Amino acid sequence: MEFRAMRRFKQQLSHKECIEILKNAPRGVIAMNDENGYPYAVTINQYYDESDGKIYFHGAMQGKKVELLAKNNKICFTTTDEGHIEEGDWANTFKSVVCFGHVDEVTDKEKIYSKLRRLAKRFYPSAESIEKEMEEAGSRVKMFVISIDHMTGKSVNEK
Repeated sequence: MEFRAMRRFKQQLSHKECIEILKNAPRGVIAMNDENGYPYAVTINQYYDESDGKIYFHGAMQGKKVELLAKNNKICFTTTDEGHIEEGDWANTFKSVVCFGHVDEVTDKEKIYSKLRRLAKRFYPSAESIEKEMEEAGSRVKMFVISIDHMTGKSVNEK
């Protein structure tokens, strides 16, 4: 499948810059195809795993996201860096990344718990709190993986 080239190519980020944003962004938005033809987009907590070049996120065992992904696993995922405002300016400058890909459920129990721990390290205050949460809720979550088919990044100044 061919993807359209970025129109504003002067603002395009390098592959390395895109990866850095994916590694550091704690959350992003995943857009799926709704059963009524509308896009359905939700914010997810995620992490990018450099070892395999994939994005991991978790979700409930059931719900609209699970149902939509089972019917059509093609998605668009987008995230941004924190951005900054130059001294004396009012406009925010930020970098964004858009990934087109497909989602699969992680089914290997050992891998699920390993990926959940990696994700939790970004949000929980300690290893003990992670293990407590894993014990209480780990069996009630699904782990998903996004395989990236195409990725672009762009630097944006809001002026």
